[in-house]
Amino acid sequence: MSNVSSLPVQSSSNDVRNRVSPEEWEVRVKLAAAYRIAALKRWTDHIYTHFSARVPGPDEHFLINAFGLLFDEITASNLVKVDIDGTIVDDPTGLGINHAGYVIHSAIHAARPDLQAVLHTHTRDGVAVSAQKNGLLLISQHSLGFSGRVAYHGYEGIAQDLGERERLVADLGDKNVMILRNHGLLTAGLSVEHAFQLLHNLEYACNIQIAAQAAGNAELIFPPQEVVKKVEEQAKVFKSGTGPGVVRHWNALIRELDRHGTAYKD
Repeated sequence: MSNVSSLPVQSSSNDVRNRVSPEEWEVRVKLAAAYRIAALKRWTDHIYTHFSARVPGPDEHFLINAFGLLFDEITASNLVKVDIDGTIVDDPTGLGINHAGYVIHSAIHAARPDLQAVLHTHTRDGVAVSAQKNGLLLISQHSLGFSGRVAYHGYEGIAQDLGERERLVADLGDKNVMILRNHGLLTAGLSVEHAFQLLHNLEYACNIQIAAQAAGNAELIFPPQEVVKKVEEQAKVFKSGTGPGVVRHWNALIRELDRHGTAYKD
C-alpha cells in the first residue's frame, strides 16, 4: 500500500549541518525562516510556490523547497540543493523539486549573480494585481516605493519550458521586482532578508490596491508626478538592500517567528 501521504525519512539536522559549510548553514536557516514567516502571513499556495537562495561558494548551487512540503514544514536541513543545470546535489527528503520552480529560479540565479535570493508567491491579491492591465498602481505609499522598479513578464502557461528562462530574464533586466502576469509576484535580493523586505512591501501594496478598488465607483487618487519622483529618490536606500532598515525589518520578523517556535532552525 502506498505511503505517499507520509513525510519521507530525512537526514537529521546534525547530518546536514555537518556536511555543509557554516556559511551554507546560515543561509539555510534564513531561507527556512522566510518560508515559515510566509506561512504565518498566509502567503502560501499549498505546496506550489517556492523560495530559493544561492549557496555561498564557487559552485553554482542554490537551495529550494522539497516538492510536497508545506511552507510551515520547511527546515534548514530539509531544503534541497540543486545546481543550475537541474541536477539534485543533496535532497534529504527524497521528494525532489517542483520543475516549474526550477525553471524560474535557475533562470535568475544563472543570469544575475548579484542576486542571492529569489522569492515567488501566488497570493490572492498578488495574482489579482498581476491580472490587471495596468499592473501595480501608484496609489499608496507602499506602491510608490516601487515606482520605476517593477518588471513584468507575460504569462506563457505553467513554467515547464526551459526556453522561457531567456524571456523571463530579458523581462527582468536589471530590476529585482517582477510581476508575473496572470501568475503572481517575484522579488529577488542581495540577501534573503532583502528579498523578503521587498516581498513584504509588494504584497502589502497589492493588498491595498485590491482593497481600494473594492470600493466600487470611488475615484482613486494618484499623487502628482513630482511626489512620485520624490518617493523614488527616498526609496533608493531600500533598493540598495544594504541599509540598516533591511536588518531591522528582518530581525523584527524573526522575533515574531520565534514566538511561534524555532523548529525552522533544525
